[in-house]
Amino acid sequence: MSFRSIVRDVRDGFGSLSRRSFDVRLLGHGRGKSIGSFHELHDQPLVIQNSRWANLPPELLYDIIKRLEESESTWPSRKNVVACAAVCRSWRTMCKEIVRTPEFCAKLTFPVSLKQPGPRDGTIQCFIKRDKSNLTYHLFLCLSPALLVENGKFLLSAKRNRRTTCTEYVISMDAENISRSSSTYIGKLRSNFLGTKFIIYDTQPPHTCAHIPPPGRTSKRFYSKKVSPKVPTGSYNIAHITYELNVLGTRGPRRMHCTMHSIPASSLDAGGSVPGQPELLPRALEDSFRSISFSNSLDHSVEFSSSRFSEVCGPCDDEEGKARPLVLKNKAPRWHEQLQCWCLNFRGRVTVASVKNFQLIAGTQPAAGAPTPSQPAPPEHDKIILQFGKVGKDMFTMDYRYPLSAFQAFAICLSSFDTKLACE
Repeated sequence: MSFRSIVRDVRDGFGSLSRRSFDVRLLGHGRGKSIGSFHELHDQPLVIQNSRWANLPPELLYDIIKRLEESESTWPSRKNVVACAAVCRSWRTMCKEIVRTPEFCAKLTFPVSLKQPGPRDGTIQCFIKRDKSNLTYHLFLCLSPALLVENGKFLLSAKRNRRTTCTEYVISMDAENISRSSSTYIGKLRSNFLGTKFIIYDTQPPHTCAHIPPPGRTSKRFYSKKVSPKVPTGSYNIAHITYELNVLGTRGPRRMHCTMHSIPASSLDAGGSVPGQPELLPRALEDSFRSISFSNSLDHSVEFSSSRFSEVCGPCDDEEGKARPLVLKNKAPRWHEQLQCWCLNFRGRVTVASVKNFQLIAGTQPAAGAPTPSQPAPPEHDKIILQFGKVGKDMFTMDYRYPLSAFQAFAICLSSFDTKLACE
């Protein structure tokens, strides 16, 4: 019996137990409705735990999931790995042991991966589609190296809401239901009146024990049934984005700085890490499995289903709490005499000139051993952490890497869409 056959039997058998618990909805086929969550299956352990698949020998189960994880490395086939994690507790535990975080495998597998740091080696390539008529933005994972593609793995969406004194971008894990009252709401981006300063808010407190400004107004997600009662849900300030004012009014590239309060500057040092990663907090990843679901179709643009990002902060010392936050700045472009324009090397990932295009690098040096002219900065501080640029009408690429997550990178890119008359 092939491994694909085993997975197919598991998925079909598991789905027949509670077909209502899966969210089958594709972009372009909006009639499907989410009727339940994985909580329904989690509340029926007797049927699942006593099934033939739950009693597989651990050695055989490890071999099955290990081979499946290595063979199904890209979407949409990678949804089979998600299916294995949703079978029962023993399968979920085995998946937690085998499937690594994006930082080490450069793959987005589970919904919680969207709030985990990207890969240290290489980048995760995504693209953003803008809909001016609805003021919405959709983030997709690239499934092919082509720049102008219509299919991709849906990751996140955002909707622009203009208010009297500010602009808000509501970020959701649902492609259509983009509102703060939805259970798929995971954060927002808010700007000032001029569009020069932005704040990124998360619905959950960051794992890190670094100093974080107090949470803002309570979110409406308190009324959602999918909110964990163990973790407070609100609006937590995790980053600041600032665009420098163009006082002289000269034409030129924007200058931006990002202060990531939830990421210490030491994360880019040798041996550094982003505090509170899931491997240090086992319950966070386990909880995320309980509310995920998968699509039964292999068509393009398969969505992540709704998921809460349960987080449990562990104890921390005072020194870690006082860690300096990571500061990112845009890489200065060079003036091209022949083209008469400012240029950056996007390595073929950006094809249309736009004031929105940018590349972010670390703006701070290590706390100890600051480099001198004879001792250049470490390679980690010179790498491009996030790049964003235009490739067509309402089409933009977004490539990110460690220590940013997909959620953080998406929020930073959304700030570039906002009109900044005082900065251009």
